Amino acid sequence: MVKNEEYSRKAHCFIPAGAHTYSRTDEVFPGNAPKVIERSKGVYTWDVDGNEYIDYGMACRSVTVGYDYDRISNAAIRQIHNGNTATKASKVEVEAAELMCSLFPWVDMVKFAKNGSTVTSAAVKLARAYTGRKYVARCREHSFFSYDDWFIGDTVMDAGIPEEVKALTLQFSFNDINSVRNLFEEYKGRIAALIMEPCDSEEPKDDFLQEVGKLCREYGVVYILDEMITGFRWDLQGACKYYGVEPDLVTFGKGMANGFSVAALGGRREIMDLGGLTPGRERVFLISTTHGAEMGSLGALIETIHVYEELNVTDHIWKMGKRIVSGLREIAEEYSLQDYFYIEGAECSPNFVVCGKDGKASFMHRTVFCQEMIKAGILMPYIAIAYEHTEKEIDRTLEAARKSIKVYGESLNGDVEQFIEGNVIKPVFRKYN
Repeated sequence: MVKNEEYSRKAHCFIPAGAHTYSRTDEVFPGNAPKVIERSKGVYTWDVDGNEYIDYGMACRSVTVGYDYDRISNAAIRQIHNGNTATKASKVEVEAAELMCSLFPWVDMVKFAKNGSTVTSAAVKLARAYTGRKYVARCREHSFFSYDDWFIGDTVMDAGIPEEVKALTLQFSFNDINSVRNLFEEYKGRIAALIMEPCDSEEPKDDFLQEVGKLCREYGVVYILDEMITGFRWDLQGACKYYGVEPDLVTFGKGMANGFSVAALGGRREIMDLGGLTPGRERVFLISTTHGAEMGSLGALIETIHVYEELNVTDHIWKMGKRIVSGLREIAEEYSLQDYFYIEGAECSPNFVVCGKDGKASFMHRTVFCQEMIKAGILMPYIAIAYEHTEKEIDRTLEAARKSIKVYGESLNGDVEQFIEGNVIKPVFRKYN
């Protein structure tokens, strides 16, 4: 761990929190987790000391095929050699936009950016411009939409956000249609947009997504579905296709370019074109970023879509997801821990829950499980399956999980603190460090 410690000290010296994403910081991993990654290939990652791990974080879920997948990397490199950026719109920029609009029937126009926060905030801005209203309704169970004020001001990490801004974001509950209807009635004629993920750790029930769409149309609210995680994982056409719902606006990122930096906002022409050049219309400064249409990333996007089509990537993700979910459930039952260690959510993106003696999710006990998995060479902060996770990797992971769940069970019956060898995993969203 010599280089790990050296690079960790430098990271915290020169980078606030030691990483450029809070979900990559040391505090959200056990103490024995690698501090700094040097390289990754396929579904394997190596830290700066050369330690190898099977990776289930997959770069914050953004790599859905595999790290440095040759076809996709080479497509990006070809575009880099075209100059990587241009003084006017580039050829690949137009081709990528056309491909996105042809892929998603509910997308008439698209704007590219470099990260998800940019496009979700742009969607909110468009909704406010389109409706002339100021309030935004967001799903309280979905953990992250943007680092911008409209969302962060509605979390416990609201330092630096004016009270006036915080008051403009309202909350409703997933799978609770009455919470949406009541909110729309209370703020009737004042809500510009409703935003949520089609699915997080809980799948939609009783046509919830469709019923929300009906209410949005009835109350004149712009319906935004954030497919940052679900897009290019549930289906090539996203969870919107999988669950049969069409939003007004939709946002993408993460796996759309297999880890290359690109995000997208798409939707109905009459809303999207507010950011365009239609004569006589009030101008909306939508998204304007120098590197938003970087050629390398868009080349990766186009090739990623082709790889998905040719290799049935999402089918494989579902298959391997079902294999790991089934295996983890069987192991938990072997140790009579199924009420304390269980899986929730869709099998293409399962979430494992680790509980304490009280049957409630416990960061201390989750730390024990994740710590033991790392000892076995499995980096599993959560489960993000990629195309290059095969039966070989899944079976090795389940072998490690059998030992790790056994140790977790022992910690459940003893003093859990005695089992923790470093820091306890902490949530990103908390008021104080």
